[in-house]
Amino acid sequence: MAAQFGKRVVKGATTTAVAAVAIAALSASQAPGVTDTPQGRQNTGSQPSPDANADDSATGNSPYYTDLPPLNSPTATPSTGSGTPAATGDTEAGIPATVLDAYKKAEAALRESKPGCNLPWELLAAIGKVESGQARGGRVDANGTTTTPILGPVLNGNGFANISDTDGGAYDGDTAHDRAVGPMQFIPSTWEWSGRDGNGDGTKDPNNIYDAALAAGHYLCRFSWDLSDRADLNKAILSYNHSTEYLNTVLSWLEYYRKGTHEVPDGTGTLPSDRSDGNNGNNGATTTPTPRSPSTSPPSSQTPGGGGSASPSPNPPSTSPPATSPPPSKPPTSPSPTPTETVDHLEDAGTGKLTATAGDAFAEKIATRTETKAGKAVAKVRVRFTIVGDTDATFTGGESVATALTNSSGVATAPALQAGEETGDFTVRATVVGRTVAGLDYTATVTARQADALARTSDTALTCVPGGEFAAQVEVKATYNGAVADGVAATATLIKAADDATVNDKGPYFKDADGKTVRTLAGLKTDANGLLKLPKLYADDTAGTFLLRINTTGGATLTVELKVAAATS
Repeated sequence: MAAQFGKRVVKGATTTAVAAVAIAALSASQAPGVTDTPQGRQNTGSQPSPDANADDSATGNSPYYTDLPPLNSPTATPSTGSGTPAATGDTEAGIPATVLDAYKKAEAALRESKPGCNLPWELLAAIGKVESGQARGGRVDANGTTTTPILGPVLNGNGFANISDTDGGAYDGDTAHDRAVGPMQFIPSTWEWSGRDGNGDGTKDPNNIYDAALAAGHYLCRFSWDLSDRADLNKAILSYNHSTEYLNTVLSWLEYYRKGTHEVPDGTGTLPSDRSDGNNGNNGATTTPTPRSPSTSPPSSQTPGGGGSASPSPNPPSTSPPATSPPPSKPPTSPSPTPTETVDHLEDAGTGKLTATAGDAFAEKIATRTETKAGKAVAKVRVRFTIVGDTDATFTGGESVATALTNSSGVATAPALQAGEETGDFTVRATVVGRTVAGLDYTATVTARQADALARTSDTALTCVPGGEFAAQVEVKATYNGAVADGVAATATLIKAADDATVNDKGPYFKDADGKTVRTLAGLKTDANGLLKLPKLYADDTAGTFLLRINTTGGATLTVELKVAAATS
């Protein structure tokens, strides 16, 4: 008979000595600092309280599967058709085909959009295993949508975080509190800004594995984290669920999948059984979302991480009446409001003028303070900052939405803003996550790239014979405050005189794509080194001295002399 250790099956471990060796090997196979308790759970120190930064994570710190990988390493392609059952490692290593495809497509997309993140698809697989058992063993349709919703418990503070409804029940069917949704277990408030369309159907559905996997990838890659760096990897995983045990469980599966995995048919994946909240029964069940009013009691069957179970039944009441009258019951006490529930309004916390040149980072960061009606600062409140308007500006990391937790002074500071190439004003709106409070708007301005000086890169005289072409092309370098001015817009015009900027109708000229004469070039731009090289110049039959004027955004001007004269004998 196989000995079991925390739901792991170690074949042939039938003696105490062999079992001891197996436990030692199990501990050694895990991530640094991870040990196993006799119940097979990782003992990594105290866990956070249910409300510890709960609404500042992808999942709201919902329960997750704690099953660890098998002791034996997986094989990339398990043998079939031999009549011998596959080893446990081979079974656990199998990932349902559609789910595996979603992970790999998400990795490819992030490799293009955020190459510095170095996201491995195995990390998405590890999180998907821990959150939902790979969408409950791959129970998805052809488009990647789960056949039945996967919902976490009601986050009402009863043993879990307390997160009031943020989506009107649109994703989780609950109009009183939020619940983690889908194979990657996003809470609605996080999905609102992190959701992605991974399968190109025009919708962002947390119940779709393609959408959820791509959203998880972007979530893990924010803040310019490099997941090939262990410190950044740990930060990213902990941001998904604030638990050291969660971190080590995900790392264990990450290393396991890196050793080899293979595709299995959808719906045939191995389902986990152990959960972090100890609610391990009725594995694989789901609660179909049903909109409920705030006064409706939560359902007795919940589905954290895709593995739901009915709540334990209380002890049956005695059929005999009590011998004495019970003492008067104390009136129920109302639960203390959460910090978020005490917020009345938002105030600016000394944010300076938000101005940056196109392509540059904003020097100033937005700081917002949450306050009660009496003006008292409120700590530990999640504030969402959203970029609004027609702009390509982003927060550091490339996202248009960022969240921050207020400090002891009630101040939440947004990540640095990064200006794009679009100039003009846009708005950053600060709102409180999980509470309806009037937002606070900040105006940010992106100004065009500028140059305050232009100079030719060569002192070669620019001469030409009538009807010929100039041998040298005009090249200039733009600077701003002495530094290279790259990407600066410029215009080159052949003018009549130094004090007359009217376009000349004779003398040197440029040619357009059709070979026609043009004497004004607009839409020019300096390169990364601040250089601007103009097209070739040609001369008509008019001899004389002519002027070429180059202007840039920011006021830099340079006038170049051109001479057209017959060749000397």
